[in-house]
Amino acid sequence: MTTTPEGPDPDGGPPEGVGPVPVPEPGQGSTTREQQVLEEAAQVVEQLEPSVEMDVLDNRRRVLLVHAHPDDEAIQTGVTMARYTSEGAHVPLVTCTLGEHGEILVPSLTHLGPDADDRLGEHRREELAAAMEALGVHDYRFLGGPGRYRDSGMMGEPTNDDPRCFWQADVDEAASHLVAVLREVRPQVVVTYDENGGYGHPDHVQAHRVAMRGVELAADRDHARDLGEPWDVAKVYWSAVPRSVLQAGIDALKASGETGFFGVDSADDIPFGVDDALVTTIVEGREFLDAKNAAMRAHATQIAVDGPFFALSNNVGLTILSNEYFRLVLGERGPVDGASGLEVDLFAGLD
Repeated sequence: MTTTPEGPDPDGGPPEGVGPVPVPEPGQGSTTREQQVLEEAAQVVEQLEPSVEMDVLDNRRRVLLVHAHPDDEAIQTGVTMARYTSEGAHVPLVTCTLGEHGEILVPSLTHLGPDADDRLGEHRREELAAAMEALGVHDYRFLGGPGRYRDSGMMGEPTNDDPRCFWQADVDEAASHLVAVLREVRPQVVVTYDENGGYGHPDHVQAHRVAMRGVELAADRDHARDLGEPWDVAKVYWSAVPRSVLQAGIDALKASGETGFFGVDSADDIPFGVDDALVTTIVEGREFLDAKNAAMRAHATQIAVDGPFFALSNNVGLTILSNEYFRLVLGERGPVDGASGLEVDLFAGLD
């Protein structure tokens, strides 16, 4: 029987919206190549150390992350998630869509796309399950349940007008789904995107809006008491990539003979770079880089981990991939590291 923070499911499986999701047997919804991709991801995951499960409120530290699509969590916060699960924190993930319009990097699986079988979301749900195993996360959910909100595609695409897509969702309605989770798991810390969603993807922008509104409504004593007792989140962080770090990545690629990094030579030309002065917090975790890489490899349809940027093996490359940065936007800043002037713990000042 599968047990989750919401309790055992009498049918023997996870409750709606909560992983892990079973991988179908060949002939039951996956092609041979689909199964091969997922099995390869599982093999990478099996090489990692197992984590220890605890009940939600047995964990003194709880940090909830809100991401737009499966794979965003691994790229932007994989080290952070792996570090805190290894330290015994509860690290629930809320993913807002199944990512039905993601670019498919495995040529033999292009038939899963929305113009053909329209089953990419189903497949990415399975990839997410493998990624969560890699990071040691056992509480992961889809906002409102899997498939409640459809991937909106890139900004300006006709898919933005689909009434099913996340971009078209009523923010308060979507936020109420998040309120139920916030009041259940009662995190001290919430992590999401900035107001531009990092790089302007409509689902990232909407995830920001929903996360911030959800935090507000969760604390409102008059809002939907049927969703649980009100809960005040102590700290909210937005993911951030300092421009200096991006520039170091560009320079390292050029030094290695590669020329392609978003087609630019300067970090000033990359839309998701953040002024260093705005960055408040760094989570360092070189020892969790293997877990992050395994999680990214699990998202095989979306991430080419063997590409030039992810393949950087020098010290600069390791630093870029193993350090994750954040901007504190709600709550009091905790003690900082004397050398960097940054918090080195999302829970700084809360313990």
